Amino acid sequence: MSKLKIMSVFGTRPEAIKMAPLVKHLATLPEVESICCLTGQHREMLDSVMDIFNLRGDYDLNIMQTRQTLSSITSRTILGMDEVIEQAQPDLILVHGDTSTTFAGALAAFYHKIPVGHVEAGLRTWDKYSPFPEEMNRTLVGDIASLHFCPTRNNLRNLDQEGVRGDKFITGNTVIDAMKTTVRPDYRFQTGELNELDFSNRRVIALTCHRRENYGEAMRNIMEAVRELVETHPEIDVVYPVHLSPVVRECAFGILSGIPRVHLIDPIDVEEMHNLMARCYFVMTDSGGLQEEAPALGKPVLVLRRETERPEAVRAGTVKLAGVEKARILELANELLNDPAAYEAMAHAVNPYGDGNACDRIARAILWHFGKSEDRPEDFGSSDCE
Repeated sequence: MSKLKIMSVFGTRPEAIKMAPLVKHLATLPEVESICCLTGQHREMLDSVMDIFNLRGDYDLNIMQTRQTLSSITSRTILGMDEVIEQAQPDLILVHGDTSTTFAGALAAFYHKIPVGHVEAGLRTWDKYSPFPEEMNRTLVGDIASLHFCPTRNNLRNLDQEGVRGDKFITGNTVIDAMKTTVRPDYRFQTGELNELDFSNRRVIALTCHRRENYGEAMRNIMEAVRELVETHPEIDVVYPVHLSPVVRECAFGILSGIPRVHLIDPIDVEEMHNLMARCYFVMTDSGGLQEEAPALGKPVLVLRRETERPEAVRAGTVKLAGVEKARILELANELLNDPAAYEAMAHAVNPYGDGNACDRIARAILWHFGKSEDRPEDFGSSDCE
């Protein structure tokens, strides 16, 4: 029996974190030839994740350019994928989530009439400009894909509401699988400043803020809220790995530089971030992935956005939507710092995003879809918070 050739296409750090455990799991299956194609939409950050998971790409489009635009990322990926698809002749192309690589990879597969599997399918805010361009990317991929791997039941409902066709599965999120590799109790940080923090006796807040829709007034509000929080709570430290975007760095350093107990550090890799979250008191973020990762570690999350495509954790109680207004951010952060009952309620809420077996469910779903297994995998989870 010939092997099923499955090509996983990704190009950014968040995609790599969530696809790496799946690529490695597929490679263990005797029925599968697992192929990895990197676009290089992010370069150094992507390479760092590949090193951590001991992975190498079979193909690398290396598309990253200085001041690249959404149009250049998309067009260069499609053109590069043409040649790769012709060479590899895959039976299935897997893409992840909602990046420009995701959309362009799926579109290239469609042009070659190759079926697409969408990992982390069904996330929606229902506002095509927020987050931008992610909301439209994942919506368009939903129309292209033949297999949809939804982290939660709510994601499946979103696809059903849109009338999306194809085989749909509830798998959990592969990031929970990834954390089994990255989080270790004996971990020593590569960033020296993190090793100097007293995680046992002080309350350390992990902060990330970088989204385009927060540029301007919203980001200034967030930074000013963080500054006031530190000034009024001498028992806390804030660790902020500052994104390399000049817009973000200008705002962050302009408001927070020189503030005692605010640690503005360079971006850190996935191992550093996961282990920082495992040791911190709570997380403040406008990231998508951290909303899934922190609950798996029992850490409350304040989401610094006006909306979230991950409402499951809000319903479960491990995430609260703080928005981008200074007063509301301070209100929720102070509640976590001053009210032990409120903190414990969030820290011990059920994580709705997975049990660490998403990769196995996805693999078994693929084998079933292609007739190499008689058993369709059971869906992950069933609670209302999903």
